[in-house]
Amino acid sequence: MSFAGQVFWITGASSGIGAAMARALAAEDARLVLSGRNEAALADLAADCGDALVLPFEVTDHAAIGPATEQAWDWSGGVDMLVNNAGISQRSLAVDTDYAVYDRIIGVDLLAPIALTQALLPRMVERGSGRIVMISSVAGKVGVPLRTAYSAAKFGLAGYADALRAEVAHLGIKVHTIYPGSIRTDVSRNALTADGSARGVSDKAIDNGIDPAIAVREMLDAMARDEREIIVAEGVEKAMGEARRTPDALFDQVEALMARGYAQQLQAEKA
Repeated sequence: MSFAGQVFWITGASSGIGAAMARALAAEDARLVLSGRNEAALADLAADCGDALVLPFEVTDHAAIGPATEQAWDWSGGVDMLVNNAGISQRSLAVDTDYAVYDRIIGVDLLAPIALTQALLPRMVERGSGRIVMISSVAGKVGVPLRTAYSAAKFGLAGYADALRAEVAHLGIKVHTIYPGSIRTDVSRNALTADGSARGVSDKAIDNGIDPAIAVREMLDAMARDEREIIVAEGVEKAMGEARRTPDALFDQVEALMARGYAQQLQAEKA
């Protein structure tokens, strides 16, 4: 499958997985909408990516989502794939962590991608095609110490994606959930500590993790094969993710339930 000419909207595009994905897609002649908070970094990335629109906004600013969605859609006559990549991690024990940290991480990692997806989804449904990508984490498959807020958000994101996939598969829309392990990014350095401040230092596991360009290539190849769950990890992290992988037969079963009129039956019973 070629992504040439398709429009990809990537959040959290200024660094890490988002920036690597933008460069990989630009090399395939895709068209890019690049979003994030760092407008200067987005502009530098766009300069390397050919046909690109810089669309900066804060993902938790729900008032900005409607105008951003309209601008992204109108720029090139639609959005073929939305990549919900913006996120923030955590490094603190639950017993020490302020509730505000949970509020912030769940707002960024769960509610923001849901809000953006909900804004874009009706347009994709009307058109009858599109792809939604959720960047979860291996910590969204297996709860990991020092990441209670992060795991809660990433588990929730996977649940939303699974339910959404069942609802829209028969409408021509595909939903991919990606579960990265340790990727060589600033995720640990930017992670929130117990009081909500940035950690400021990285983890050895992250520093020795998969190169973002290699990880993104694996993600894109799996999406081209229409894989629904995509685990991108090595060693014990990969084993953890694979141990909790959802069987394709179960996805098929739930999607078939919806295609047979499950929603209409519930609505009829209510009436």
